[in-house]
Amino acid sequence: MPIRKFNRRSFLTLVAVGIILIAGTAGFLFFTYRPSIGSGPAGPSVESKLFTSSWTTNRVLLVGLGDSVTAGFGARKGYAYFDRLIANPPDEFADLKGVNLKRVMPNLLWTNLSVSGSTSGEVPGSQLPRLPQAGPDVLGLVIITTGGNDLIHNYGRTAPREQAMYGASYQEGLPWVEGFAQRLEAIINGLNERFPAGCQVFLCNIYDPTDEVGDIAKAGLPPWPDGLRLLADYNGVIRKCAEKHANVHLVDFHQLFLGHGLHSGQFWFRHYDRQDPHYWYYANLEDPNERGYDAIRRQLLIDISHVLAPPPAGR
Repeated sequence: MPIRKFNRRSFLTLVAVGIILIAGTAGFLFFTYRPSIGSGPAGPSVESKLFTSSWTTNRVLLVGLGDSVTAGFGARKGYAYFDRLIANPPDEFADLKGVNLKRVMPNLLWTNLSVSGSTSGEVPGSQLPRLPQAGPDVLGLVIITTGGNDLIHNYGRTAPREQAMYGASYQEGLPWVEGFAQRLEAIINGLNERFPAGCQVFLCNIYDPTDEVGDIAKAGLPPWPDGLRLLADYNGVIRKCAEKHANVHLVDFHQLFLGHGLHSGQFWFRHYDRQDPHYWYYANLEDPNERGYDAIRRQLLIDISHVLAPPPAGR
């Protein structure tokens, strides 16, 4: 009897030690894990055959508006998404060689008016005024990334306010979400006025570097308990704007980047990407790295082709 008691106690002790070791290992991995950037192409596959012949010979003006994502912060010249939409770099990936907008729109013109660090109020306030009225035969093709800086500035270093909301409570941020909706309407109305022949607007929503976990403190920033709710509301505003206007098309960065943020490579998270378990963000956490820009470029090529490419013969 004493022997049985000793064995049972020893067994329970071993189980307890095992649990502690497993929990300790999991905690160590959670708090010390540093994601891998990976290499090679990133993002969805593009149907390259759609880019083998001209979509239109009319003049098209490609316009970039918004923040550092469109400005290409963190990427080498020629490797940001806006650059790669127009022309391929010399070392382009094999699957996208020759796949660009210039090939299918031979009379393509472009201007990138985006400014790193800009908030949503600066798009109608200072970027749109730099876009002149287009000619009566020019189609507008506009890509907008805005709103992310409204949320993340000023990184908790100052009290939250409109367009610098970091750290705000949900109730505090609600009126600022409505202000964002009004600014988006001003942007779309301003674009429609500048393109009498019409424009197609590709409005990008906002990604989440925490992969929907909300643990932004893991990146060294102050905790923000209501951050995910306000991000969801901002993305809701973007979605509703696209639903309201027939010429505005949602580009879903949020879904595209899930599994490629602070928890990329951690197989126990629900957004783990087995095919590409790598980190798509630059060192500042706000912007993509070059693989992230590649993923954005690919998603935009797909979305733009859905709107502007003529249907293949036989369909």
